[in-house]
Amino acid sequence: MLFNSLPFLAFLPIFMTFYWSTSGRARLWVMLVGSLVFYAWWDWRFLFLLLFSSLVDYSLGILLENEPEEAMRRRLIVISVAINLGLLGFFKYFNFFVQSTADVSTALGLHPTYNALKIVLPVGISFYVFKTMSYTIDVYRRTQKAERDLLRFTTFVVFFPELVAGPIVRASRLLPQLARDHPFSYERMVSGLTLVASGYVRKVAIADSIAPLVDIRFAHPEAHNAWSLLIGVYLYAFQIYCDFSGYSNIAIGLARILGFDFGINFDRPYFSRSFGEFWTRWHISLSSWLRDYLYISLGGNRGGTWRTYRNLMVTMLLGGLWHGASWTFVAWGGLHGLYLVTQRLIGPAYQRVIRVLRVPSVVSNAFLMLLVFHLTCFGWVFFRAHSFSNAFDVLWGIAAIRGARLADVDNKWRILKCAVLIAVMLGFEATSFLRKGQRAPEFSPAWRLAFVAACAWVVLLFGTFSGNNFIYFQF
Repeated sequence: MLFNSLPFLAFLPIFMTFYWSTSGRARLWVMLVGSLVFYAWWDWRFLFLLLFSSLVDYSLGILLENEPEEAMRRRLIVISVAINLGLLGFFKYFNFFVQSTADVSTALGLHPTYNALKIVLPVGISFYVFKTMSYTIDVYRRTQKAERDLLRFTTFVVFFPELVAGPIVRASRLLPQLARDHPFSYERMVSGLTLVASGYVRKVAIADSIAPLVDIRFAHPEAHNAWSLLIGVYLYAFQIYCDFSGYSNIAIGLARILGFDFGINFDRPYFSRSFGEFWTRWHISLSSWLRDYLYISLGGNRGGTWRTYRNLMVTMLLGGLWHGASWTFVAWGGLHGLYLVTQRLIGPAYQRVIRVLRVPSVVSNAFLMLLVFHLTCFGWVFFRAHSFSNAFDVLWGIAAIRGARLADVDNKWRILKCAVLIAVMLGFEATSFLRKGQRAPEFSPAWRLAFVAACAWVVLLFGTFSGNNFIYFQF
């Protein structure tokens, strides 16, 4: 069920009616059943996989907490990780690795028989597998108590706002909130509505309006000149940002209305002055997951400079692969790993040059923001392209700028509409940065409701009601 669909608009008031009319365990049952209906709307058969994953990690969590012998605890956590990664590997990567093996064999002069399986990717599997796996790892590390209530644990896993595309809300944040009822709060409802409304603007008015402009350029790069392709790359940077941050805002806002705090998942990433900063602002729940459960487990920045660089590269390569079964995603992750390593190598020298030349901080910051943004856009080409050849066709098309004219770019008015909406969004984001010591302004519920009404007007006037899936549903 999509947030931007009519079935969801019918589902939500029914769910909230039952939610607010119950309490205690009855409310947990409403949350569980409602979330399962939400997920089953896509494909009911994968409910069994979702419930199996929940039951396995619920049981292993209790065993891990009760087991005093460290060797046995290590075996149990290996079982948990193996089952979770096994599920993810089979449904998401089986055909990818078989095809890759067949390609390598063919290149070596062998001719293996390759029979692809028709494996349907369960929506949200990357998110709920990471969620349950982080739970058992935390129990193993003894930083999280095992949950003894199966109903509460299953509700934690399947809670519908963040079930299919995040954010990845950890057990340490959500399980304590599920242990108590949350009474209705008018102020919290208005606060949540502002997030939901802004999320719909980002998705329906901006991302979905951009989508066809990007699709045609990546589908047929040879039919577009350099300016047209460059505009397509810039537009995709904002399409994926508005699509995913829009989903996150809707999910976080819905949870807030219901009384839950998910934190934030995006924090104005295109204003970042370094790639380290970018990954503290982009998809925060995933980047922090990769840091805490992969990068630190590999050794983090312990063990010397070169091991730190290795750990960064491995983390980002695997982070790229998490996004999809394609070498283009691995290349995208590798680029960001290279960016992070290069930043550590030349960052201190850059700061010394800035100090010696007495470059004003505003100039240096503007330069770094533009540099990080454009290098990020370069990486997005590989993320969006369906193959390396497609990515290089786009890049070569941009490089061949001779004779290209802006006047030849198609869909100028639609591009202008998207550019205006993007500029307004960035303007709001820019004004939200506070000077040191300055407090964020507090808006009354009346002003927030006025903002919600303005967002509804923008969606109705500028929205593209195509019912497009959210991009991160495929991951």
